[in-house]
Amino acid sequence: MSENQDNPPLNPWQESMDCWRRLPNKFFFFLLLAAWLALFQFMGNSVLGYIHTSSLFSWMHEAYRSSGGSANDDAHGNFIPFLVVGLFWWKRKELLASSFHIWWPGLLLLIAGMMLHISGYVLQQPRISIVALFTGIYGLMGLAWGREWLRKSFFPFFLFVFSIPLGDQAKFITVPLQLLVSWLTAVVAHIVGIGVMRDGVQLIDPSGTYQYEVAAACSGIRSLIAIFLLATIYGFITFQSTWKRLFLMALAFPFAVLGNLARMLFIIVAAEIGGQKWGNYVHESGVFSLVPYLPAIIGLLIVGRLMEKWWGADESAEQGHP
Repeated sequence: MSENQDNPPLNPWQESMDCWRRLPNKFFFFLLLAAWLALFQFMGNSVLGYIHTSSLFSWMHEAYRSSGGSANDDAHGNFIPFLVVGLFWWKRKELLASSFHIWWPGLLLLIAGMMLHISGYVLQQPRISIVALFTGIYGLMGLAWGREWLRKSFFPFFLFVFSIPLGDQAKFITVPLQLLVSWLTAVVAHIVGIGVMRDGVQLIDPSGTYQYEVAAACSGIRSLIAIFLLATIYGFITFQSTWKRLFLMALAFPFAVLGNLARMLFIIVAAEIGGQKWGNYVHESGVFSLVPYLPAIIGLLIVGRLMEKWWGADESAEQGHP
């Protein structure tokens, strides 16, 4: 009989149970994790203003779902835990091959998380407490399972950085993006023969047929975050070298700008042909809202393939795939 017949593949439930059985110190870890999470549930948030709750998790949930201002740009935070868990599952074989042991220096990370949370609580800065929350969880994993586990789990655990809602703090990114996208749109429009005028972030037809504003939502902050997340995942999965990962992550900015430039040009061209009505249709169309992502996805795949062709995929990254 073949090896596959002797050891038939496990179904997802059986494999989950097998991973649970092989994981040491699990009760030690999850007991400490429950206590750590309880701290942030009952004493996680000291800002009792717009969101009147002492739970950091409720504060985060409200920040993600808020319908006002730029908070819509933080809605992706709801999906980050599921993404991280999925990637932990993807790396399960590599993680379970670690050398497990109690690693007491993990307490230093836990203490650092506690000090961060105290600072965030006193200063009424929930975002600092969010960093503290994940710092402590990372330290608990090191304490229970060792330094090697921490090294192997840095990605995907790093993706929790995208769980921090920026809200109005994102203006330092959105305002320059608004100005850049509006300026590039006007420049490219003139190159192709469309005499659109720019006034700050306003794009105006000289004849008065149409007028558009590159608002914060149109500046590319949503696509920038999504593309940066995608580039981070792609970089960490494909490459082991830090500079290759950072290079792909850095490409998120130009690709996001390129994508939103393409979308604004579609709107301007449609308005040039059919007036404000046509431009509004393209602006509000769900299909055309996907335009900013296409150049980025295609560009990242092309650049990634070229990097693999020129420099080769990292051997350790290939071996890390289950």
